[in-house]
Amino acid sequence: MRLLHHPRPDDPVTRMSIDLPDFQSGARYRGNYSDDLAALQERLGRILVAHIVHKRRSLIVCEGWDAAGKGGAIKRLTAEWDPRAFQVWPIKAPTPEEKARHFLWRFWSKLPGAGEIAVFDRSWYGRVLVERVEGFASEAEWRRAYDEINEFEAQQSYDGTTIVKLFFHVTRETQDARLKARLDHPWKRWKVTAEDFRNRARRDDYLAAASDMFECTNTRWGPWTVIDGNNKKAARIAALTAVAEALEAACPVEPPESDPEVEKLAREAFG
Repeated sequence: MRLLHHPRPDDPVTRMSIDLPDFQSGARYRGNYSDDLAALQERLGRILVAHIVHKRRSLIVCEGWDAAGKGGAIKRLTAEWDPRAFQVWPIKAPTPEEKARHFLWRFWSKLPGAGEIAVFDRSWYGRVLVERVEGFASEAEWRRAYDEINEFEAQQSYDGTTIVKLFFHVTRETQDARLKARLDHPWKRWKVTAEDFRNRARRDDYLAAASDMFECTNTRWGPWTVIDGNNKKAARIAALTAVAEALEAACPVEPPESDPEVEKLAREAFG
């Protein structure tokens, strides 16, 4: 039986249906990938500087299928970023200490501070995806988690944090081809685990869980953007563009004014 949390009528959930099969054409990128990627990375570099100067904070959530391209997109997203102002958090199974507390407890210390961007490679959505499907959370726990997640994200948004949520989607055929390619590559086969095959075997259950997740957590302050990951280059451009547009809308990106004190010191030093 497919169980679904139904938001209350007054819930601020965006009433826009997200159907993953609508995002799996795998169309090739028609532009100049290298030039467009470089331009996007330069643009994102300025956005990070704007966060530092204006003391803004943002968090970027990356969810999706195994081998859907999250890691490659994150690598290119952060390529031109100052490492002092961002952090990538690869989220794995909770430790015994984390399991002994509320599931959101372990994420609080990873939230960005003023002038910082935090990128989550998987996130608190594990509660309503893998923990739901694999039985690591009870029905009551994962059903309750939709409201808990919405309220958690609302707290961050109301406190000034910009939230960008990306879901990387690929077909089963694309996923299988990439898993096989990893297994054939001596320096990439370490990425494939037994968990990948366990998750693969329950794809229909994950599709149902993802559908419920979109319906219940596509909020005004944290809308979902689905990335068609079937073509890697197109997916990377789409993901970086989505992040850039969202962060530019939330943070001034004009060059900062010169510091008068620094100008004075520079004149004294350089004439």
